[in-house]
Amino acid sequence: MPHVFRVALDTPLRRLFDYLPPTSAGAAGAPAPGARVRVPFGRQRLVGMVVAAAERSDVPPERLKPILEVLDRQPVLDAAALELIVWAAAYYHHPLGEVFAGAVPKALRLGASATASEERWLATDAGAAAFQAGEPSRAPRQRALLGFLVQSGGASTAELNERSGTWREAARALLAREWIASSELALVSHAGPTIVRVPGPALLSEQSMAVDSVAASLAQFGAFVLHGITGSGKTEVYLRLIERVLAAGRRALVLVPEIGLTPQLLTRFRARFDAPMAVLHSALTDQERLGAWRDAFSGHARIVLGTRSAVFAPLPDLGLIVVDEEHDASLKQHEGGFRYSARDLALVRARHAQVPVVLGSATPSLETLHNVATGRYTLLRLQRRPAQAQPPVLKLVDLRATAVQSGISTPAVLAIERHLAEAGQVLVFLNRRGYAPTLLCTACGWIAPCRECDARLTVHLAASRLRCHHCGADSPLPPRCPQCGFTVKSVGQGTERIEQTLGSLFPQASIARLDRDTVRRRGDMEDVMRRMASGEAHILVGTQMVTKGHDFPNVTLVVVLNADQGLFSTDFRAPERLAQTIVQVAGRAGRGSKAGEVLIQTEFPEHPLLTNLLAAGYDGFARAALAERAQARWPPFSRLAALRDSARSADAALVFLAEARKLARPPRGVRLLGPVPAAMAKRAGRYHAQLLVESADRGHLHGFLDEWLPHVEELKSARAVRWSLDVDPIELF
Repeated sequence: MPHVFRVALDTPLRRLFDYLPPTSAGAAGAPAPGARVRVPFGRQRLVGMVVAAAERSDVPPERLKPILEVLDRQPVLDAAALELIVWAAAYYHHPLGEVFAGAVPKALRLGASATASEERWLATDAGAAAFQAGEPSRAPRQRALLGFLVQSGGASTAELNERSGTWREAARALLAREWIASSELALVSHAGPTIVRVPGPALLSEQSMAVDSVAASLAQFGAFVLHGITGSGKTEVYLRLIERVLAAGRRALVLVPEIGLTPQLLTRFRARFDAPMAVLHSALTDQERLGAWRDAFSGHARIVLGTRSAVFAPLPDLGLIVVDEEHDASLKQHEGGFRYSARDLALVRARHAQVPVVLGSATPSLETLHNVATGRYTLLRLQRRPAQAQPPVLKLVDLRATAVQSGISTPAVLAIERHLAEAGQVLVFLNRRGYAPTLLCTACGWIAPCRECDARLTVHLAASRLRCHHCGADSPLPPRCPQCGFTVKSVGQGTERIEQTLGSLFPQASIARLDRDTVRRRGDMEDVMRRMASGEAHILVGTQMVTKGHDFPNVTLVVVLNADQGLFSTDFRAPERLAQTIVQVAGRAGRGSKAGEVLIQTEFPEHPLLTNLLAAGYDGFARAALAERAQARWPPFSRLAALRDSARSADAALVFLAEARKLARPPRGVRLLGPVPAAMAKRAGRYHAQLLVESADRGHLHGFLDEWLPHVEELKSARAVRWSLDVDPIELF
C-alpha cells in the first residue's frame, strides 16, 4: 500500500495536501485516484479528491495526519476525467482543489453518495416466525405491515408510501422488536436497447456527407466544424450522429450555451429517442443536479445535455461530444475564480477520450475558423435549408433619411404591416431590456445615476422602478427631478417601450416579449415559445435571448432596431459579436416555406462591417476580420491572459496590478499591457482594473505565468483586493 495520498481540497492554495492511509476499520480501505475522502484540515473536516498516491512526502512525518474516511469504493472520476481536470487547472493556472469543486455537484462536495440508492424493508426470520404465530395480535397495522413484508419478500420506501401513508409508526414498533429491518441498497441501472421513436426526415446530400464524415471517425479523435447557415438542419445532423453512437452501445455529451436552449433541444431529443437522458444546468436544485449527475455516472443516461459545467459530467463509454452554438460567449465562464471555456475543454476531453467533437454554428468564432484554415479542424458546410426554404433577404434602413417613431423607422412599420397582413409573424430585436436606458431632467440636465456603478439607471415603467443592470440596484421611479423638481423624461428605447409602441401601432396584433424581465420562473420561456409556435403571438420583441437557435417557422420578417452597438467599441471582439448577432437573429426569418426579409436599422449604412456582411455574408466578414486581427496581432494570432482585480478604491486596484507588473520578468516575446482601469471602472461599489499579458507563443505565455503567479500571490497588496486570472479572455474591459 502507498505510504501517502495526495489530496486536492477546495481552498485557494495552489497545492495538494499529503495524508496518511486511513487507520479506522470503517474507512473502506485505501482510496484510488478519483475517489473522495474526508480529511482533517486545521479545525475543519473537509471532503477532498485523491489525485495520486506516493511512497513518501516532503512533509515531516510527525505533521502528517491519516485520512478519516474513504467515501467512494469506486472513484467518482475515472482516469480520463481526472486527466481533464488536472489539465484544466494547469492551463488556466487555477488551484486544483477549486477546479475539482467546480466539476462535481455541491452535494458530492459535502459527502453525499455518488450512487443512487433506495431504502428497502425486510421481515427478519424472527418477524416471519412471529407472523406465523399470529403476532402482533393486538396491533392490526403492525400485523398488516409485517404480513406484507413477509409475503412480498421486502419492499422499498416508495412502495410502502404508495401502499399507505401511515406505515412509519407501525414500522418503528416492529423495528424495536427486531421483527423487520431496513437497509440502503444501490440502485442498479438496466438500460434497455435504444429505440428510435420516429425516423428523421430525409437528409440533404450535404447533411449526409457531414454525418458520414464524422461517423467515419467515431473511434478516434477528430474536431469537426459544422458551419451551416441558420435553418440548414444542424440539429438533424447531431441527431443522426447520436443515433449511430447509441447503436454502438456508447454515450453522447451535448453542450449548449444557455439554459433557454435546453428545453427545446430536449423536446427534439426525446421525440426522437426512447433512451434515458440527463440534463445538467445551473437552474436545477442541488438535489436535481445530484440526481442527473448520478444518472450520468452510473451509465443509466445514454445522452447528457447541459450547459457549460456539463463538460465535466461523468459518462462511461463516451462516444461523441457536440458543442452547439460554439461561438457563444456563454460557453466561457466569466465570473468567479475558475474561468474556463467549455468549448475548449470539450476539445481536450474528446482528445483524451479518443472520440470526435462537433462544433456547430452558423457564425463560427474567428478562432475556430482560423483552426480550420490551419488544418487543425475539419470544415463541414451546410449551405441549403431543407424544404426549399431560402435564406432571408437583408436590407439596411438608413435612420438618417427616414422618420422614426420611438426607435422604429417608417420602412420598418410598413414592412411589419405588410407581413402581418400576409399572415406572417414578425420578430423585433433590440438588445436592451427595460423601458428606456436613461431618465433625464430636461431643465437641469440631471441623469438618474447608479450610486454603486459608473452607469445610468434603466427605466422600468411597468414596475415604476429605476434599476441598474450591472449591480442590481433598485429604487422607485421619481415623478420629478430630485435636483430641481422639474419634470423628468425617459430617453431612448428598451424592449418594454418597443412592445408598448408596437401595441399602439398594431392594436389588433398579439405581442410577446422575451427578455430577462419576462423570463423569471420555470416555464416562462416555454410559454413564449408556445405562443409563437401556435400562432397566438403575431409579434415577438426580444433581446439576445431570441437569437439562440430558436425555430419559428412562420416568422417572415426580422427587424434589427439598433445595429450600431458594437461598431465603434474599444473591444477588438465587438465587431465579431455584432456580426454574429445580426446573422443569428436574421436567421430566424424564412425558416418555413415562406420567404424571409430582414431590415437592419443603422445610422452608418456605409460602415464596412455592415456592407461587407450584406455583400459577402458571414464568410466575407470573417475573412476581412481575420486579416485585421493578423495585422494587429490580436487572437487568434496571439495569446492573451488578463490579471484582473477589484477593490474598494480605484488606487488600491491599480496599486496591486502595478506591484504585480514590477515583479514580472517577461521573457522575449511576452509583453505586459497596463495596468488600466476598466472601461466601467466602478461596478457594484468596487473599482475594477486589469493588466494584460500577451504573446504570440502559447508556451512562452504559460511558462511566464507559471513563474510569475506564485510571486503575485505573496504580495501584501493582494490581500487588499479580489483578483483573478483569465486565460484566453473573450471580453476585455
